[in-house]
Amino acid sequence: MTTEELTIEVQKALTEIRPFLESDGGNISLISIEDGKHVKVRLEGACTNCSVNQMTLKAGVETTIKKYAPQIETVVNIL
Repeated sequence: MTTEELTIEVQKALTEIRPFLESDGGNISLISIEDGKHVKVRLEGACTNCSVNQMTLKAGVETTIKKYAPQIETVVNIL
């Protein structure tokens, strides 16, 4: 998968998860994809101060991204 194709797949994943974040007053942005396997995102709005944002990141965001792009190994939130 090319970098461009990978970016499209990750964006599709974020589009899928975004309505759930928006319903709680948050959002998410893709910052970068490094080495074709490490994704950096930024949780925004209410998600930045949420006490369960790490659970959201792992259980929601990372799982959804891996559904679209199984080669992704890590997803981290950049503050």
